[in-house]
Amino acid sequence: MRKIVIVGNGISGITAARHIRKLSDDEILIVSSETEYFFSRTALMYIYMGHMKFEHTKPYEDFFWGKNKIDLLQDYVNKIDFEGKSLSTRKSGEIQYDKLILAVGSKPNKFGWPGQDLEGVQGLYSYQDLKTMEALSSTTKHAVIVGGGLIGIEMGEMFHSRGIEVTFLVRESDFWNNVLPPEEAAMVSRHIKSRGFNLILESELERINDDGNGRVGSVKTKEGKTIECQFVGLTVGVSPNVDFLMNSFLDIKRGIKVNEFFETNMPNVYAIGDCAEFETAPASDRKNIEQVWYTGRMHGETLAQTICGNKTAYKPGMWFNSAKFLDIEYQVYGQVGNQPMDEEEHIYWEHPKGEKSIRLIFNESDGTLKGINLMGIRYRHEVVEKMIRDKWDKKKVMSKLKHANFDPEFFERYEEELIKIYNERYPDDKVKSSKSKIFGIFNL
Repeated sequence: MRKIVIVGNGISGITAARHIRKLSDDEILIVSSETEYFFSRTALMYIYMGHMKFEHTKPYEDFFWGKNKIDLLQDYVNKIDFEGKSLSTRKSGEIQYDKLILAVGSKPNKFGWPGQDLEGVQGLYSYQDLKTMEALSSTTKHAVIVGGGLIGIEMGEMFHSRGIEVTFLVRESDFWNNVLPPEEAAMVSRHIKSRGFNLILESELERINDDGNGRVGSVKTKEGKTIECQFVGLTVGVSPNVDFLMNSFLDIKRGIKVNEFFETNMPNVYAIGDCAEFETAPASDRKNIEQVWYTGRMHGETLAQTICGNKTAYKPGMWFNSAKFLDIEYQVYGQVGNQPMDEEEHIYWEHPKGEKSIRLIFNESDGTLKGINLMGIRYRHEVVEKMIRDKWDKKKVMSKLKHANFDPEFFERYEEELIKIYNERYPDDKVKSSKSKIFGIFNL
């Protein structure tokens, strides 16, 4: 029987453990310094806002781990001896392994700003981050969130729910416009302002000032503006949590270098999740480092096959992501850049009220669907994936688009608006208006 040690109890490590257990009787030990039990990291904001308790965020009952013979150790790994195949931990001493899976996640970026280590300056990634944020909230009247991304909007919404004034400091011309196309980024900026947040665009942080007691008292921007605050959220992205491995024999660039089987340069050592950096991007529309919940789950499932003797390369399939900008849900499928490309054709519709939109992107060369961007509207994943995977052309996509809609029965539907745009653009190849009953995806 082999001993498999997994460092990190996020979605990647836990998924690997569960699937290894399904496939083998190997001894499994999960080591994490964050929490004893796995919890849903995406639910941190709902704990703070009072919608959930921490125990509600644990997908499995505490007895699950013992029942499935998965051992848990809450401890911090100081060092790894790859030649001796052992871990040095803070409280539990040396731990031997036969195979080691590194699933150590990410940490919030810091860029050397003066004052970035003051009390009240932090990101929102771990359970410990949530606890310190909670502890400081009663004495926080104004929070400045640095950066325009998904974690930033969550942190802002959390503070706003308690009546704490929030200012976003964003260097781009619109919120998250390094990812979103211009129209959608402008929509999010308008929405943030309309909900009572301060949004300062095209501005950058210069320094964080001490209040005289070791806590943040204000920030200064590069434009010379001083903003008084008691909390600074650093949400300018995350980076692989690999500092404790930097002086080892492990091959590290930004993250831990892995091939398509998640193998590192060290024998019997693998890396998955946010900390893994592929030597070659796993697909043309993917990055070398994937820091999304569902890709972490896929990493764990795929690696479990290899660990248990069925060597399996990682094949991620269509890119997908979803989030929420306050009241606006966001979904992206396939290849959608923040700027239109010359070889693309975009069909874009936006609701007159400016809080819903649909963007379809087609390859100009052959007219096949490349990606879909949705704001305030939900589509069925399996339908969109079929459209992109099977390379549907524009007319077929338009004629079948109603099947993709996932909003409840009595929500308004907007596919007809896109058909109108298409028919005006292609009068010789019109799609018939279709408001008939939808019979499901099986007719596609």
